[in-house]
Amino acid sequence: MKVSFIGAGPGDPELLTLKGRRLLEEAPICIYAGSLVNPALLSHLPAHAEVFDSASMNLDEITAVFRRAKEENKSVVRLHTGDPSLYSAINEQIAKLEEMGVEYEVVPGVSAFQASAAALRTELTAPEVSQTVILTRLEGRTPVPEAEKLERLAATKATLCLYLSVDRIEKVVERILPFYGAECPAAVLYKVSWPEEKIIVSALGKLAEAVKAEGITKTALIVVGRSLHSRGTQSLLYAKEFTHGFREGGA
Repeated sequence: MKVSFIGAGPGDPELLTLKGRRLLEEAPICIYAGSLVNPALLSHLPAHAEVFDSASMNLDEITAVFRRAKEENKSVVRLHTGDPSLYSAINEQIAKLEEMGVEYEVVPGVSAFQASAAALRTELTAPEVSQTVILTRLEGRTPVPEAEKLERLAATKATLCLYLSVDRIEKVVERILPFYGAECPAAVLYKVSWPEEKIIVSALGKLAEAVKAEGITKTALIVVGRSLHSRGTQSLLYAKEFTHGFREGGA
């Protein structure tokens, strides 16, 4: 018996990994984040599989499913949106599994920041513009360490990808505008890779107004940085003076 935490990706069912699909096809029990995971992914489950929507479950109820699965020697797929390494709350579930002596694994998935870059058809890094991407969120019910306050991160002028913050877009813009400037390229991507995807591309100074006009208040990623408009800059990776050895190293 094993519990597999699987990154379901941002929404598009075809962005599920091959390993994730195989584990779904073999799973007698599945717990999925019903408010976020595309239900089309459940079509990969066996016809007899038990399915639980974690949107209405607390940690004790999820743990009870794990415990019963252990008693029945049945493996469980725990399907999380995006990639489990970001804002997935798998650590508290893993702690329960370790207490019970249950084997587990984590299978990575495509995160919203990657799907957003693909939808924007750009890189989040650019030579001499930004070589750093910061994944963060605005503090809310979940606090943010003092050293990671948004202003401190914005001072780096790195490419910012903000999760779980679009409902406070005006506050986000107000706090980072002094560091990036009103004309800095920015975007908000709502339900990226879903059929109902919406993409707003705007100068930072006008971003909040555009987001409010579209009525976007959740399930969206904010991306800010000059790398979004940097197609004229060139990496040295494919420069003719570079050897294949450099290219293999990803310099």
